[in-house]
Amino acid sequence: MALGAGLLQQASASLPTVSINGTAFYANGQRFYIRGIDYQPGGSSDPVDPLADKSTCTRDITYFQQLGINAVRVYSVDNSVSHDDCMSALDAAGIYLILDVNSAKYSLNRDDPQPSYNPTYLQSVFATMDVFSKYDNTLAFFSGNEVINDTMQSTACAPYIKAVTRDMKQYQGDQQLRKIPIGYSAADVSSNRYETAQFMACGTPDEQSDFFAFNDYSWCDPSSFQQSGWDQKVELFKNYSLPIFLSEYGCNTNTRQFEEVASLYSTQMTGVYSGGLVYEYSQEDSNYGLVNINGNSVSTRPDFDALKSAFSNTSNPTGDGGIITGNKAPSCPSKSSTWLPSSDALPAMPSGATQYLSKGAGTGPGLQGNNNEGSQNAGGASTATATPGSGAPSTTPTMGGNGDGSSTANGSPGSSSSGSASGLLIPEFSFGPIVCTLIALFWTGVGASLL
Repeated sequence: MALGAGLLQQASASLPTVSINGTAFYANGQRFYIRGIDYQPGGSSDPVDPLADKSTCTRDITYFQQLGINAVRVYSVDNSVSHDDCMSALDAAGIYLILDVNSAKYSLNRDDPQPSYNPTYLQSVFATMDVFSKYDNTLAFFSGNEVINDTMQSTACAPYIKAVTRDMKQYQGDQQLRKIPIGYSAADVSSNRYETAQFMACGTPDEQSDFFAFNDYSWCDPSSFQQSGWDQKVELFKNYSLPIFLSEYGCNTNTRQFEEVASLYSTQMTGVYSGGLVYEYSQEDSNYGLVNINGNSVSTRPDFDALKSAFSNTSNPTGDGGIITGNKAPSCPSKSSTWLPSSDALPAMPSGATQYLSKGAGTGPGLQGNNNEGSQNAGGASTATATPGSGAPSTTPTMGGNGDGSSTANGSPGSSSSGSASGLLIPEFSFGPIVCTLIALFWTGVGASLL
């Protein structure tokens, strides 16, 4: 543990906030690239908050620093407890947090999303935002992860995912929270990948995501920029209007050498992409681990050394990395044989949730929920369709000191609408089928199987 203490002491505290300008992230006026890992010891079978226990996070930060990363993604946290110790330790180590706001008990249900989009669910989402918006090293929030998968029916869930993003942005503005970017982590499914990206970026500003990320396991060593098909994805997204990064990567079909790192942080890709997150820190059933954890003991695996070497041998491009600028928001995708939504209509925020916009969400329910119950069948679901633009915040979000001097607020801060309930369009929510197949777990970790 002496090594960990020494490493922590070498780093300085108070990281600059990261913001978005155009299609890239910036910190202190400089292009920012996400160079991180996915972090959830115990995996989906044992959802434990790794940022709620100081001894756990400080143990692992030692290894984060050895890898040379600047970000971790955490899939599930307890929004009823303090995270001051671990967030401070991450900050001191120069590490940002990218956080999923859902948990096993508080998430959208792929099988039947309409009932699960309810006030109890949104209260938990908003409470998580309250807890983590105060930390300067919270880099981004994910409103969902792989809710849409490789079945055509699952694309009917897209309006609900986008409604959650809109609601989070409205809550952020009305509660005067720091404007932390909000976006979606998508599965890399060729039949709907680009339609999902288009849908998250189209529509009125209050509905648009701040960024788009996807989980990509298509580069399996030994491979190349062309052989993996990554060159085609760069071409596909070169005119996209939002920042893009990989929320999971690191195919384990063969021995992992992480050859893709050299391309991801080169100008082959940095004109479009802003880095990514390797799956995953701890060894779980899916066999992607960089380390083994046994009690409080950590031992590194060969993949750890391979990733450490790949990162240390790869520098970020100089200047702006060739970022493509001036891209405009796309039109919403049309209904097709692979995409079910027939319009860009979204459900209105459930009427029982609009109270949180003015009074705040209060204490979150935690991982176990109130009375050990979750949100999916809690009642009070939305039954109306929102008027486009009705989710604009009534006040301007706190910018938190943009490193590049730009304004990143989306939406119309001067809107007279103080809640989605005031923007109802019709009494019955009727776009698209609501059966989406499977349960929306808050993470899957099996992106490779979707390709």
